Amino acid sequence: MPEVIFPGPEGRLEGRYHPQKEKDAPIAIVLHPHPQFGGTMNNKVVYNLHYAFYNMGFTVLRFNFRGVGRSQGEYDQGVGELSDAASALDYLQSMNNNSKHCWVAGFSFGAWIGMQLLMRRPEITGFISVAPPANMYDFSFLAPCPSSGLIINGTADRVAPPADTVNLVNKLHEQKGITITHTEVEGADHFFQDPHMDPMIDNVSDYVKRRLTESSR
Repeated sequence: MPEVIFPGPEGRLEGRYHPQKEKDAPIAIVLHPHPQFGGTMNNKVVYNLHYAFYNMGFTVLRFNFRGVGRSQGEYDQGVGELSDAASALDYLQSMNNNSKHCWVAGFSFGAWIGMQLLMRRPEITGFISVAPPANMYDFSFLAPCPSSGLIINGTADRVAPPADTVNLVNKLHEQKGITITHTEVEGADHFFQDPHMDPMIDNVSDYVKRRLTESSR
């Protein structure tokens, strides 16, 4: 998989870019968990999401937020990380300007960043939020949430308790014009350790494939 270095707001950002042969393939970016708790683009959930999108025909980019791996800069409480994600999307779009669909997927801290990116970028047609830490971060900016998506979490998640995720989903359900799909993986912890990774990725793939055939927002 090609390693790429692209410009970010605080210097270089390091990523892995996986293009399709089709020029109008849909695009997706995948966002990793918290930089200060060992989160990188090679996190297992992020890696598996990346390949799930690639295997569905997406051109995919995952990258390290500032200060992680070979990405320049330092941790910025989520503010700078959101700018990094916007730069990554700019880079991905610049290489794929014929793409009809644009998705963002994030895990944990990356899910929080991904949903903020959603608010800033109306071209995003769908999102995947894996184990969003609704207990740690304020998601009230999703008013209204601009596109439909999937929120997926484990019932045994101790980092981001399921009850907080349910509260978040219930708030989003009140909004009109979009559909929030919520799936819980029975027995899975925050990191979807085996045997829970495959069911989680299968759920994501089924959801994305369904949305692509509906081609609705």
